[in-house]
Amino acid sequence: MFLSVTCKNKIAKIYKKPSVQSELISQVLFGEKFIIKKKINKFYKGYSSYDRYPGYVLIDNFLEDKEKKNYRVKIKKAFLYDSSNNKILKKSLLFNSKISISDSKKTFVEMGNYLIKKKSISKITKKSNNYLKNIYFFLGTRYLWGGNSVEGIDCSGLVQELMKSVNKKCPRDSKDQLIFFKKKIPLSKIKKGDLIFWKGHVAIALNKKLLVHAYGPKKKVLIMPILKTIDLLQKKKLRILSIKRP
Repeated sequence: MFLSVTCKNKIAKIYKKPSVQSELISQVLFGEKFIIKKKINKFYKGYSSYDRYPGYVLIDNFLEDKEKKNYRVKIKKAFLYDSSNNKILKKSLLFNSKISISDSKKTFVEMGNYLIKKKSISKITKKSNNYLKNIYFFLGTRYLWGGNSVEGIDCSGLVQELMKSVNKKCPRDSKDQLIFFKKKIPLSKIKKGDLIFWKGHVAIALNKKLLVHAYGPKKKVLIMPILKTIDLLQKKKLRILSIKRP
């Protein structure tokens, strides 16, 4: 059985190879676990616990922590406070970060040596079908290949983080998401929440006319007309592979 470690920083990068010069392929957020298969110099080789995504992470970004994380950051960015005087610090946790709390007060909860506002977190509970309820957190977020946060994200990372926020499993890459989600939908029947797949790309329908995606050419997450997006991608010789309903 492999050892698991927990991300202790706001974000930890998962690299394709054991080098910081290597390609960024995914990220782990604060409180999320990484399963270790092997140690290579300054890196752990293994995979993220949530989706079993393989790669290499810097050892310094992780610690051994057996506490169960029962809460999740539910806002875009939650600032941390000094537990001795309640003063705000220049430290924050991002949407979907996972925490455990040791004590609860009127306004704050204790999280190790820090405080975090009670209203910024929620208990990790049952699944929900409304995975788009927090999409506005990501609008305007810069496009980042391999990104998984409100500070930088790619098209499949956007789908994954939204699914994660409602406790649904979702693969990391669009090619795997295409296989994972089974129910096919024709373009004429498309509705909010449906996923539109092209080769190497995925977008999310907001309604029959609009979609949202992390779009590389525009370098950010934005809303676009569905038909216009189809036309733009067809000019690049990309056709719709499938439309799936999660």
